[in-house]
Amino acid sequence: MSGLGISLTHADQKFYESKEGQAKSVIFIYLPGGMAHQETLDPKPFAPLEYRGPLDSIETNVPGIRLGELLTKTSKVTDKISIIRSMTHGEAAHERGTHNMFTGYRPSPALQYPSMGSVVAHEFGPRHNLPPYVCIPNQPNEYAGTGYLSSSYSGFGVGSDPASENFQVRDLKIPVPDERFARRRKVLDIVNTGFNEKQSADSIDAVNSFYQRAYGLISEKKASESFDLEKEPSALRDKYGRNTAGARMILARRLIESGTRFVTLTYGGWDMHNNIADGMKSQIPAFDQGFATLIEDLDDRGLLDSTLVCVVSEFGRTPKINGNAGRDHWPKVFSTIMAGGGIQRGVAYGTSNPTASEPEENPVNIEDWAATIYDRLGIVSDKELMAPGDRPIEIVDGGKVIKDLII
Repeated sequence: MSGLGISLTHADQKFYESKEGQAKSVIFIYLPGGMAHQETLDPKPFAPLEYRGPLDSIETNVPGIRLGELLTKTSKVTDKISIIRSMTHGEAAHERGTHNMFTGYRPSPALQYPSMGSVVAHEFGPRHNLPPYVCIPNQPNEYAGTGYLSSSYSGFGVGSDPASENFQVRDLKIPVPDERFARRRKVLDIVNTGFNEKQSADSIDAVNSFYQRAYGLISEKKASESFDLEKEPSALRDKYGRNTAGARMILARRLIESGTRFVTLTYGGWDMHNNIADGMKSQIPAFDQGFATLIEDLDDRGLLDSTLVCVVSEFGRTPKINGNAGRDHWPKVFSTIMAGGGIQRGVAYGTSNPTASEPEENPVNIEDWAATIYDRLGIVSDKELMAPGDRPIEIVDGGKVIKDLII
């Protein structure tokens, strides 16, 4: 039972109230397209060249753990993270693999499942007038949405790339004087009260929730300033990198530091069917710089122990280099990162076989991985939420916490 040492009856599960765990927030870094594990987190330096690929590997600050040669900065914070090298599922299509990683469920034609971010918003709600679930720059795909939950639990999209010049989150400035704004809000509240008494619908709840969160953001200076990267020291912004990866990661840190519970950010394009060497050289350096700085920054601020950082892609890539010097889709085994939030440090959990074609030790399925994330947050993963038609659906179906990953 999700590592909490309790047993819940069927009825108890339906109404069980989640309580904050060690992880108070999540930064969920999504690398769309399917990142090759062989060139990044699970290099095979002794495999034949057609499996090993065009890039070398390097040592890290954890003896026995090697990374792809381009992850030079991540190699220096490997003692602060855990790498799962035995992730596995059976979905080789981008959409279906993405569904797995955002929901913890295998796709079903009968039901759209909620994303982890929406579940967290549902279970805990907002903190410090900030949206509980934020997407940088916007919701990256339909599987990052609310599924069968109310649309009021959707992610708040910042609207544009924080790396862009003069970045501002839309609609955070009050266009009229404070007194006029207060009067307008009071009138709107009166109108809404009467309307809500006569009408009831998910769309109305979602609009009301949107307005309440918008009021909180624009009326409280501290909340709105959480999105302002100009508040960061110039030297720290340089350290993260003044690029897409660095700007999105430093914004994610600002948001969780201020109270957002779940931040999803996307970076890059990793669907490298052709010329994987040049593709990796294009994508990895900015990610490597931003990610390593994020881990160090969180740790220096005392936030890493209460912030779970996940790095995921929808699947891995084929064991052999193809005829176009790239790799194709491969869900049988791939790698992810978990760090902070009560996760062990300096660990490579699970292994793939010598050609990185399938798990060899401690395979990790989607359900167990998702259950472990929820456990760190204090959410019982087999708690039942209500889908349309009063259908009780478990947050995760059958997942077990990976106890060897937990401190």
